[in-house]
Amino acid sequence: QQGITVAPVVANLGPLEALTLTPNPDEVEEVFTLPLAHLLREENQGYTHFRTATGYGYTLPVFLNGPHRVWGLTAIITELTLELLLPGCY
Repeated sequence: QQGITVAPVVANLGPLEALTLTPNPDEVEEVFTLPLAHLLREENQGYTHFRTATGYGYTLPVFLNGPHRVWGLTAIITELTLELLLPGCY
């Protein structure tokens, strides 16, 4: 799909227990958190390989072993954020 703009935001929101989130149910099924330490562990990092009808397609990051598998655009944004925030650690 073309013409979609995504604007990721990174922020310190303070204690998560104090937050009241009301995501759009048409766009967000569930809200969950993962600590940076979890995302940085090698056993929680992986890649998903997608194939097309014409052969090999593309590879995308995936984060494992949390309450849910983080994949797709969310994993791409997470990976880019980790590279910016923690160069040399990720």
